[in-house]
Amino acid sequence: MCALAIAGGAWAQIVQAKKAKDHRANELTLAGLRPGRDSAGKAIELHKQPRNKVAEQDTLMIWGETCQMQTLSIDLDAAKKIQVVRTIETPWASGDCVKPALGPWRTGLGLRVGDSASKVAELYGKPDSRSPSTKEGQPLELWYYAFDWAGPDVPQVMEVLCTREADGKPGQVVEITLAGPSL
Repeated sequence: MCALAIAGGAWAQIVQAKKAKDHRANELTLAGLRPGRDSAGKAIELHKQPRNKVAEQDTLMIWGETCQMQTLSIDLDAAKKIQVVRTIETPWASGDCVKPALGPWRTGLGLRVGDSASKVAELYGKPDSRSPSTKEGQPLELWYYAFDWAGPDVPQVMEVLCTREADGKPGQVVEITLAGPSL
């Protein structure tokens, strides 16, 4: 009986380790918006008027405050349905601004610009691909997640750009993009 209990405990640890290794989660929202489902109207309802003036034919809306040091942008289709939601760390500020610890906009699972890159894997599991990247001369790492396994009615792609690990310090999330199923 004792041997069976020990074997059962070891088996439980193996199953738990496999679950952690195989952990995959899809994402539905970024900044409270669901690509492929929500409209420009919902974005305005949640985040007020965008920083840019949006004309009838425009397909881009942008939010951000000078001291926020982050930008939220959405790409729209011709019917004003949201196709892509993106939040980006912006390196500029004017006046007496202090960079906030974490971004104001988050995914449905809680990932924000400014989070540790290790949190990405904790929340979503191993990415489908991880590759070197650069943006404005800054060396970065692109974490790519495809959610086609979750079905056609959910956002299909999430890309997370992170700074690279350096001097034993983990990288940090600098950009999150969530795209709808039509792309």
